[in-house]
Amino acid sequence: MTTIIINIKQLVNVREENKLLRGTELANLPIIDNAYLIVEDGLIKDYGGMASGKWQVENDELKNDTLQTIDANGATILPTYCDSHTHIVFAATRESEFVDKIKGLSYADIAAKGGGILNSAAKLATTSEDDLFDMAFARLTELIKLGTGAIEIKSGYGLSVDGELKMLRVIQRLKQISPIPIKATFLGAHAFPTIYKENKQGYIDLILNEMLPIIAKENLADYIDAFCEEGFFSVDQTETICKAGIDAGLKVKIHANQLHLSGGVQLGVKLQALSVDHLEAMDDEAIETLATSNTIGTLLPTAAFFLRMHYQPARKLIDAGCAIALASDYNPGSSPSGNMNFVNAISCIQMKMLPEEVINASTINGAYAMEVEKELGSISKGKKANLIFTKPLSSLAYMPYSFGNNLIDKVMINGAFV
Repeated sequence: MTTIIINIKQLVNVREENKLLRGTELANLPIIDNAYLIVEDGLIKDYGGMASGKWQVENDELKNDTLQTIDANGATILPTYCDSHTHIVFAATRESEFVDKIKGLSYADIAAKGGGILNSAAKLATTSEDDLFDMAFARLTELIKLGTGAIEIKSGYGLSVDGELKMLRVIQRLKQISPIPIKATFLGAHAFPTIYKENKQGYIDLILNEMLPIIAKENLADYIDAFCEEGFFSVDQTETICKAGIDAGLKVKIHANQLHLSGGVQLGVKLQALSVDHLEAMDDEAIETLATSNTIGTLLPTAAFFLRMHYQPARKLIDAGCAIALASDYNPGSSPSGNMNFVNAISCIQMKMLPEEVINASTINGAYAMEVEKELGSISKGKKANLIFTKPLSSLAYMPYSFGNNLIDKVMINGAFV
């Protein structure tokens, strides 16, 4: 099947080659005005300006039952978002903790009284794999409608052998039926279970000796992650866990520098991590270390928004030459939304990123942060036709500017509308 899409107001992020963007390159967003796009068998075949007439030649040559022409009627078309950090497999929401936060309790206060991650773990332990799958699939379906065309999903609410494996098997099932690429991350080192509060090495041994061997044998994860933070996992503990993950064939991602200067960034660079994620707490040393590495800094501004924390220093990171991506951190405790449109808007409003920068950070750089850049992240020949069609826009900047409106008209996945 061949589809010719005509009368596109702006075809956004058109690239002839893949490249992880950093520094001033992040503001370079190639656009074709008044464009056409040709999709064949779910992949991008060609594109260009309407004035060239090439689309008409293609239309005449292929005019048969396997050709359809779609008039975009002035819509802007972008590549779908690549959300490289989420926790969408969970058993229950945590709005009671939301009220606690309003009353003044901190993230650490809530965690200390058994809330936070431990709360989610307790609820997940009593929820069946089938129920977890159904809930996660419903969330995934909704995110696709909001423009997400690839997603990373973490475990981390199991905190036991059975619980972590249950989560990873749910993610594996999602991979098998999802129309979009999914990457799985093992985050057993998300928090210490209550029963291991006085025996932290015992829980680390459980991760190393019981969880990882099964995960490797069943090929349940692509990445290993750890929450490197005061009160959670130290730098040394994180390094031990991540090195064991590397030995099991997993690449490294690290929750780094969310609450404090944890050393997670420097460790991530040392371990050649694919990404270090969060980065609310950064100093010059951490920024310089990241800037001179191949590790991507993934910013999660809606978590800072929801927790009323300092936002990530996006401008300093960009100006220093760091490669940054944007992701939603969708989870029930600190970022209960996977709407990447809002992530982009708040990145402009609160982190002073340009509209062009947020689109690049949430598409091509997001694709790199989950290793799907060869198939997604830009409008490029041979990549999947995973596309966002907007409602009429006065300009591209109107998307983050008008943050309260749903400006997506429809979403195409693998060349078909969802």
